[in-house]
Amino acid sequence: MSSSTLSLAVRDSSTMLRRNLLHARRYPSMTLNLLLTPVMLLLLFVYIFGDTMSGGAGRSAYIAYLVPGVLLMTIGSTVVGTAVSVSTDMSEGIIARFRTMAIHRGSVLFGHVAGSVMQAVLSVIVVGAVGVAMGFRTNATPLEWFAALGLLVLVSLAYTWIAVGMGMGSPNAEAASNNATPLILLPLISSAFVPLSAMPGWFQPIAEYQPFTPAIETLRGLLLGTEIGNNGWITLAWCLALSLLGYRWSKSQYDRDPK
Repeated sequence: MSSSTLSLAVRDSSTMLRRNLLHARRYPSMTLNLLLTPVMLLLLFVYIFGDTMSGGAGRSAYIAYLVPGVLLMTIGSTVVGTAVSVSTDMSEGIIARFRTMAIHRGSVLFGHVAGSVMQAVLSVIVVGAVGVAMGFRTNATPLEWFAALGLLVLVSLAYTWIAVGMGMGSPNAEAASNNATPLILLPLISSAFVPLSAMPGWFQPIAEYQPFTPAIETLRGLLLGTEIGNNGWITLAWCLALSLLGYRWSKSQYDRDPK
């Protein structure tokens, strides 16, 4: 890629990023509604089910266990808004209009992805602050905090690409929202709320061999000092695979001839 092409890509991607951030600022209801889900689950499972779910360990211990899982759930909830936003652009003809303009072809996708990752990380910070207010504490070192932030950004990037692909492949915003529902449901059947060992034997493989569980266990290890094992490498592999899949899916939808 020549320097002029790279400069054009960076300029146009920055313009698309500003466009998407302006849309998010002008219409915050979608982000707030999606952010409400993990906050409500955090409050529900701590103050209503906390004593029961903790298995006698106490509410404070369960908060420490719960918060990393809810942070990953926040990412899954937030990127649903990306799928809806992309689908709206497709159905309203904006993407078709961009295809005819003298802009870098990848800038539309990169603008959506960058804006969504920023919103996801901001949402995680908000939910994390709620967790701290409820009693979540960690003794993580600065290096572990940096690694935890990198993990959250990487997971956000992976699921954002999947959400963009879902949005571009959906006929309308309602279908995009429905198609992206698994990104909210998968954390509910992971180790976010209870350990795998506490689940029925037939259900444990379903919870274990999905992308959210290793990411949650890795984040717990970084923030709480629990054993990470192979979960870090498994999370990295999932993120790379999902990012590549989402990118190719999105690009194929963007490059197809408009009907």
